[in-house]
Order: sequence, then C-alpha cells, then structure tokens
Amino acid sequence: MQQIRSQVTERDGLFELEAGSDVLDSPRYNHDMAPTKVHERTWNKWHITALWVGMSICVPTYTLGGVLTAYFGLSVGEALLAILFANIIVLIPLTLNAFPGTKYGIPFPVLLRSSFGILGSNVPCLIRALVACGWFGIQTMFGGLAIHLFLGSVFEGWKSLGGTGEVIGFMVFWALNLWVVIRGAESIKWLETLSAPLLVAVGIGLLVWAMPNVSMSELMAIPAKRPEGASVYGYFAAGLTAMVGFWATLSLNIPDFSRYAKSQKDQILGQIIGLPLTMFLFAALGVVMTAASVKLVGVTVSDPVTLIGHIQSPVWVAVAMALIIIATLSTNTAANIVSPTNDFQNIAPKVINRTKAVLLTGLVGLLLMGHELLKKLGWIVSEVSLESVYSNWLLGYSSLLGPIAGIMVVDYFLIKKQQLDLAGLYRDDVYPAWNWAGFVAFGVPVVLTVMSLGSDAFSWFYSYGWFTGSALGGIIYYGLCVMRAQPSVVKSAV
Repeated sequence: MQQIRSQVTERDGLFELEAGSDVLDSPRYNHDMAPTKVHERTWNKWHITALWVGMSICVPTYTLGGVLTAYFGLSVGEALLAILFANIIVLIPLTLNAFPGTKYGIPFPVLLRSSFGILGSNVPCLIRALVACGWFGIQTMFGGLAIHLFLGSVFEGWKSLGGTGEVIGFMVFWALNLWVVIRGAESIKWLETLSAPLLVAVGIGLLVWAMPNVSMSELMAIPAKRPEGASVYGYFAAGLTAMVGFWATLSLNIPDFSRYAKSQKDQILGQIIGLPLTMFLFAALGVVMTAASVKLVGVTVSDPVTLIGHIQSPVWVAVAMALIIIATLSTNTAANIVSPTNDFQNIAPKVINRTKAVLLTGLVGLLLMGHELLKKLGWIVSEVSLESVYSNWLLGYSSLLGPIAGIMVVDYFLIKKQQLDLAGLYRDDVYPAWNWAGFVAFGVPVVLTVMSLGSDAFSWFYSYGWFTGSALGGIIYYGLCVMRAQPSVVKSAV
C-alpha cells in the first residue's frame, strides 16, 4: 500500500526522500526530477575530476586565448593569467551551489524553487536553458565539422561535398549527443571517465607536434592589441569577467551533477582538481598551436579541428578527428544538454519527461544554428562568424546569470541556513508560487546592466557584469528577505 505522506531520512549528512502520494501525485514531480537516492550517489572525486576534464577540453577552450588577445586587447601572458584567475574565482560559486545538490540530491530547477518560487523558478531556468541550447548548437557545429573531416580522410569522395558534408556531420553529431543523454547520468559518467585520459593524450600530442615550430619567448613578447599607453587593468578586468562568464552557466546548474556525488568532500576536491589547471593548460595549448599554425600548415588557424584538417596524412587526420569527436561529445552532453533537459522538465514535469526534454533541447539548438547551417549549404550569404557570436556572448550572458548565482548562494546559506523542506520543494503548499524577492534582486542588476550600455560613466557596470551582478543580486535579495522577516524553512519529515 502506497504511503500518503512523504518521509525524509538522513544518512551521513545526505538526505533522502521516500515519496508518498502527496509528492508522487503533485504536478511538480516526476521520476527524472526526483531527488537521487543515497545509493545512486556514486560519483567520487575522480569522476567529478573527469567530468571537468571532459568539459574543459573542447574547441571553445582552445580558442579562449585568441578571443582575449583579439577582442579584449590582452597580451598572450595577460590572457593566460586571466583564464587561470577566472577559473579559480568561478570555483567559489561552483562549490557553494553544488552543496545543496549533494546534500539533498536535487537538480538545479528544484533548488531554484526555494529562491524564485515553485512556478517562478521557470524564469531563470529558461534563461539558463536558452544559453545552453545556443552553446549546444555551437559545439555541435564543431563536432559536425570533425565528423566531416574524419569521413573525408577515410572516403576521398566525401571531401567534394563541402558545406553539405559539414551539415550532414552536424546532424549525425546532433543525434549522437541526444542519444547519450537520453540513456541517463551513468552513461554520461562513463563517457567522461573514458574520454578524460584520451583528451589529455590529444593535448600532449598536439603540443609535441607544435613546439618545434614556435618560440615561446617570441610568443610572450607579442604586444597587446590595445591603444598605446592604455592601462592594462580595465582590459584585464573585462577579459577576466568574460572568462568567468565561460562557466557562469555551470556555476548555476552544478547541482545537476553534484546530486550524484558521494559526499561534499568528493564534489569539492573533484572540482578543484579538475577545473582550473585543465582550462589553463588547454587554453595555453590553443595559444601555442595558433602561433605555430603558420609554420605547420602555412596559414593562421585558430581552432584545432580546422588545423588538424590541414595535415596531409589521412591516417593521422582520422585518428585526431575521432578523438576530437569524443572530446566535443563529452563536453556537449554534460555542459549543454543536461541543464536544459532538467529546465524544460521543470515547466510541466508530468507532461515533459527526460526524453521529451532532450528532444526539445535538440530542436532549440538546431533552430539557433539554422543561420549557420543555411550558410554552409550555400542558401544564404552572411558575414556573421560563429567565433564572433560566442565571443560576444561571454560578457553579455554572464551579466544576466551573475545575479542568479548570487541569489542562490545567499538564499541557501544565509536565508535558509542550509535547511530545505525536501518534500515541500515538490508540492505547492510550502514554498510560494512566486518569490518576488528573487525577481526584484534579479531584475535590478539586469536593468542597471542594460542602462550602463548607453553610459560612458557606468560602462564598468557592464564590463564587470558577472561580479557586479552577483554581488548586487545577493545583497538585494538578502535585504528584501530580512525586511519582510521571512522565516527559514526547515527540513521536515513530511
């Protein structure tokens, strides 16, 4: 006989929900969004490390140094420092927002119900989902190109397809990504664990290939592309903000992964070991490879897929492309599909299950890349480059996501004192439908960010958007909650 009221139990600091009919029949619950059981939390620190290695070694990471030198006016040394510092900084919201996921086994959208309301959580969820779908499309474009070059190295006639071959590669890679995520979290863990050592091997191989053709002293001596005599601090801060923005998305939805961690120690150590150094080394590799590309292939090439495509040996091209396909797949599935899959389910959990949400994520990503795909087919002509699109996103979307990160941290640690009503997060009778304190704290920094675009005096507010947004959002949220004397919602056994 099914129990009527849900029960919450604690085992070694990890909470588990035995759902009764009050939760099982709730429109806010489905199996995929349910808290993970303690026995399902199987990811140790090395699995978390492998997750970050798998996500960090990707084409956009490789191009970050070039983005900072070309678009943000930094020298090579300054760009690499900005990448290292940014990933140390972003560890703070990553580890803090991972805490409730590990403790309660809940995904990002369910955690947001505490700070934005049961229904209100859908607004920040959809903002996060749209950004992830865009990145999913961009990464799929790179993966599709790798498949096209792989097939071209194996079948000579494939090269003649040109852009059409790239579009076919895109669709094959698109379907492969969706298949992996539909299979569930264990398939993602398996993929990341398998790919991590292979990706490290790819980086070492590329470095060995490039080093005889580049002088590190000459590379570090290349002057920055900014006005002569201009202070480095403003440019460095803008670049730092952009690099924080690179993982600003994951600093929000890290509970989607930390809900599978064995303990808080595992999630903290795994992230510290896996993120900063991997990002720094692979971005540095991109800088070295781009500098060496002129001697290697006769032209400057800023992404590894195109660079390897210039190699004359079909065998090496095939091997390298196979590894890049694995690299991009491991990044895309974890970083860009898991979150919108959970976010879309949050809209109507009883109607949208994981499979439907994955397909919806794929459809949105496909539509967002429609312009680029039509260009490759030769159906339209456009000067807009894919690189400029994602480099311009970094500052913009980090400004939007910063307040959400600040609100989440303040709500869990200062307002709720790390105590959530686990069953109440899946019902309509504990937390409000809309928490207006969350929306005011989110809206004010966003409005100020938009207004600062038209003001020279306040342009710094946009340039440092993630920092200003997260700090202001957290402060406003705390002030509003204290003023209305909102009591902390404590855990219950119902």
